[in-house]
Amino acid sequence: MSILDVLHRSPQDNGPSILVVGTLAFDSIETPFGSADRILGGTGLYISLAASYFTRNIRLVSVVGYDFPLAELARLNDRGIRTEGVQIKSSQKSFFWKGRYHLDMNTRETLVTELNALADFDPIIPESYQDSQFLMLGNLTPSVQISVIRRLRQRPRLIVMDTMNYWMRHTPQELREALRLVDVLVINDEEAREFSGEYSLIKAARKVLDSGPRYLVIKKGEHGALLFYDNNVFFAPALPLEEVFDPTGAGDTFAGGFTGYLAKTQDISFDNMKRAVIYGSAMASFCVAKFGAEQLMQLTQEDIEERVNDFVDLVQFDISLVD
Repeated sequence: MSILDVLHRSPQDNGPSILVVGTLAFDSIETPFGSADRILGGTGLYISLAASYFTRNIRLVSVVGYDFPLAELARLNDRGIRTEGVQIKSSQKSFFWKGRYHLDMNTRETLVTELNALADFDPIIPESYQDSQFLMLGNLTPSVQISVIRRLRQRPRLIVMDTMNYWMRHTPQELREALRLVDVLVINDEEAREFSGEYSLIKAARKVLDSGPRYLVIKKGEHGALLFYDNNVFFAPALPLEEVFDPTGAGDTFAGGFTGYLAKTQDISFDNMKRAVIYGSAMASFCVAKFGAEQLMQLTQEDIEERVNDFVDLVQFDISLVD
């Protein structure tokens, strides 16, 4: 199978379009419950796979090296994930990350980071991507995220962005510029506190929203997620899981499910974003059950609806309060 065979094997558009910008990578992961060596990963992979359960019109922009299996790009095509925007650098290896998780599975240490092909990534937006309705910006340098937005001739209906504390410390001005251009920011509680300088997540959310985005999602890992808009707050709990093998990619899977549900329903109201948070949380709960993204390749729509119903059952109760 040649590079041209893969890139020209793009699936027929089927559903609302989501432009996804993120990494395709190799990951080596160690947890207290096992390890996996050089498995496929990256923000672009997890976001795209999760979103593909809601629409088969995902348009991926990324970069890989000569060592990335072309058969895996073909598998993405089969899931409705277009890869014309994936650059293949024939003289460089793909991005590689190795990390170790501690017993609580919430803290990790990075052991190896090799940027390789990602080091000078300049995103090119194919002509066939220009009319994308939704944009999901994975965790990349703010300058890359800004360049993607500026290279689109028409603004998508909704721009969702992920970032991390590294960019808050090292490129704060570029990050603030990017935040003024997006609609939804997705970060975790530690990042919200670092960006705002506030310990209270309510106060932190106000400061983040003042910086540009209209909506803010704060992920709290095994403790759920918060959605903020204006003076409104919505809380979704995490589903208690018997086993968690690998949290890698869970946040990206959440973002993909969240954006995918909004695209499918074509409703970007605050009330519908509440539902999107539940669907994003459901998708993330599948991600952590196995190493890497393989679990996300094997789900059925029935699996997802059953998991969403588990979330609904978790928060519904019938109780009579007596004075």
